[in-house]
Amino acid sequence: MWLVEDDDTRLYLLGTMHALPAATDWDDGRVGDAVAAADELVLELSPAELAKVGDVFRRLAPRTAPLPVERRLPADALAAYRALEASGPGQPFGGDALDDWAVMVLMGQRVAQNAALSPANGVETMLTARFDDAGKPVSGLESAEGQLMAFETLDAATQRALLTSAAAGAGDAVAEVGALTAAWSRGDIAALEKMVNEDIDAVPAARDALLTKRNRAWSAWAMARMDRPGTVLVAVGTGHLIGRDGLPTLLEAQGLKVTRVQ
Repeated sequence: MWLVEDDDTRLYLLGTMHALPAATDWDDGRVGDAVAAADELVLELSPAELAKVGDVFRRLAPRTAPLPVERRLPADALAAYRALEASGPGQPFGGDALDDWAVMVLMGQRVAQNAALSPANGVETMLTARFDDAGKPVSGLESAEGQLMAFETLDAATQRALLTSAAAGAGDAVAEVGALTAAWSRGDIAALEKMVNEDIDAVPAARDALLTKRNRAWSAWAMARMDRPGTVLVAVGTGHLIGRDGLPTLLEAQGLKVTRVQ
């Protein structure tokens, strides 16, 4: 967590995990203090927009014409993909009818399920309940449509590269997401940066669309929000707060005082 502050405004930037194991302890110390002190909560998606994600996904995900996954992936990646598809509940992904980015999203959900990570235990879900109970406002930085369009508008080659990479690493994905969660739990930024960068830097166009452009838009929002007094908890995925194009780095480069507080 970082604090961005001036004379009358404080923005706490909290890096989250969207899905976690049950009973994960994440809100001690300064994080708990920030939750209590904040007048409002800002997430990637407001509760109303989050409720739209499923419908938007079902509208955007289908291909105009089916394309068998067998024709998209090399043999080794295809084998790992099929093994993941057969894991857990074994429900087919229906990938032949879906865009590459959508198949990748479903794979990620299966990995989280296999790793016993649930959105119900995620930081955003818990924070939303607390702020609702306290009668404090909860808003979002993006719309469901805008967030998924960041994937939908990736060019075909970038989508295929992301899918291929995800499928090739599917056999190690549960262990890797466990390592990522553990690094987050101990606040190990170096380890988090290494894991996030290894994934996203393999496809530079994806980094620009999914991280950098969004972070720049959020930094513009943060700069404008600093003009109004108050204390705000901004809780977004940890990948948006670390690295050379992370939100704290972007805001510090614009002259704001940014301090890591936990």
